[in-house]
Amino acid sequence: MSFPDASIDYRRHPECYRIGHGERGVFHVQPYKDELLPLWAIRNEADARQAIEDLSARYRAYREQDDFVGMDMARKYLQMGYTRARRYARYPGGRKKDADGSLRQPGNADPEKARIAERYQVALDAVRSDDAYLRAKRDYQRRRKADRRR
Repeated sequence: MSFPDASIDYRRHPECYRIGHGERGVFHVQPYKDELLPLWAIRNEADARQAIEDLSARYRAYREQDDFVGMDMARKYLQMGYTRARRYARYPGGRKKDADGSLRQPGNADPEKARIAERYQVALDAVRSDDAYLRAKRDYQRRRKADRRR
């Protein structure tokens, strides 16, 4: 799967959206990137707590609007919060490699980032297990499959 086309307005053309793997597309799917990226943070616990609240609120707003693409993009930003915070928790400065290019062994580099990752994980799990999200995802996949058959 190639990266999403940033020139497409995925709110107007949700049929062009591809769910993809993990957090793929978070920096390309418009207008959601412009709405969600400013909310996202892992700098410190206070900022992360606010980011999680804001992203979760935006997720609920997309859910109320039956906007699956928005719901999935909010999920991806929560997932990105978890994965980035987890990386910083395990590697000094978030870098997996030393200056010479050799892999570092993961450790407990930053306990604050570990707590941030846990907070993001709780919010991410809530979205992943939300019946409305699961139903919208199934419906979206069915529509995509039916469109491909035509």
